[in-house]
Amino acid sequence: MKPSISIFFIFVLFTCLNSESFPQTVTDVNTPLHAIQPDYPVPYKAVKAEEVTEVLNRIYNYLEASSPARLVDRQTKAEVADLSKINSNTVFDQVVFRLVSYEWGVAYGAMLLAGEITGDRKYTDYTLKRMNLIAQLSKYYKSAGTQQSSSPVRSVLDPRALDDAGSMCAAMAKTLNAGGSPDLRPLTENYINYISAKQFRLKDGTLARNRPLPNALWLDDLYMSVPALAQMGKLTGDKKYFDDAAKQILQFSQRMFNKNKGLYMHGWIQEMNVHPEFYWARCNGWALLAMSELLDLLPENHPSRTAILDLFRAHIRGLASYQSGTGFWHQLIDRNDSYFETSATAIFTYCIAHGINKGWIDAGAHGPMAVTGWNAVQTKVNGQGQVEGTCVGTGMAFDPLFYYNRPVNVAAAHGYGPVIMAGAEMIKLSKNYQVVINDSAIIFYQLGTDWKNYR
Repeated sequence: MKPSISIFFIFVLFTCLNSESFPQTVTDVNTPLHAIQPDYPVPYKAVKAEEVTEVLNRIYNYLEASSPARLVDRQTKAEVADLSKINSNTVFDQVVFRLVSYEWGVAYGAMLLAGEITGDRKYTDYTLKRMNLIAQLSKYYKSAGTQQSSSPVRSVLDPRALDDAGSMCAAMAKTLNAGGSPDLRPLTENYINYISAKQFRLKDGTLARNRPLPNALWLDDLYMSVPALAQMGKLTGDKKYFDDAAKQILQFSQRMFNKNKGLYMHGWIQEMNVHPEFYWARCNGWALLAMSELLDLLPENHPSRTAILDLFRAHIRGLASYQSGTGFWHQLIDRNDSYFETSATAIFTYCIAHGINKGWIDAGAHGPMAVTGWNAVQTKVNGQGQVEGTCVGTGMAFDPLFYYNRPVNVAAAHGYGPVIMAGAEMIKLSKNYQVVINDSAIIFYQLGTDWKNYR
């Protein structure tokens, strides 16, 4: 027995050494090389509604706990459950996120969209509960004549900037359409009055700011105004709101859209002869999202519709040329050594998917952009439901160092609404098209197509 055992072990050892010394070479003869699975930096796969839903549920659970629909006493921190007992000490119970901010205006609209697309009422209720609390608290503070800076609804009753007014106005209008409290209506009118009549403008009517320099255009302000104007056009039937919204898109674009790159610069100063062009990702997202939300509501026969749709398409063509090999876009879109940024990637993903679903852009050409964008974004939703990799609030600058080094933080509220919107729209996209891996690549087919005939 012993000689046989020794011979067996010698044979095994020789085989192992032989296989290590002379490994089989992968060649075109013995292996279908085109089918080798690459080592992708993010998952490369077709979108599946159930997987997207799991990500959205994770975010929802985190936000439900970290932005509760609850009023508390400012001093005792005890819950104020009886709304008839609201008083001057009543404030929102804010754990991680503020319930009144432009970032959370995006989140409220995103939750309504998720509820509409998934059919899951919890998303809709998230917005309704919080918006109704805002309406109730605003009603008390308005009747009490208390609008001091410490009021939890100061920016609702006394908006002083587009950041105060635009996003929340649009979200409130959407909430009214979803069954929100009628007490929201006067708040939307107060917001839109600020945008239309009080916000500083250039002589041609372009919405502007006087910081950090006089007569400054911030691209962000397209989102802080246009969706609100569009929603109020729908709510009131008054064409003037659509006209103003369209004018803002066209007049900002005339000054700030680089046709060669297909990208928008972040800031523009009227008195500058040379305009430093920094293509910050999230402001490009805000501009694209503003166009998308206007196109959703702008009448088909509006004289500016074709021009705005052309800009939307041109912007997406520009973005297509800068999407990275990970699916993300960079913090400065055209600078590959700047970091990957989550919120902008999510906004671009949403707008591209939405554009396909609306028939504005071609699914075959642009669908893989949306899929790879989503595949990237969902890797930034951690196990707790927090969105990682989002740039914090950012002012306007005229040097690259500023943008390269803006911090990222899971408490940067800018990331949550866009990720929810992107996920919801990807679910819709997955139902409108067959999205499959064919010959190792993401391919879009019309429903009903036997795509296996094309392998």
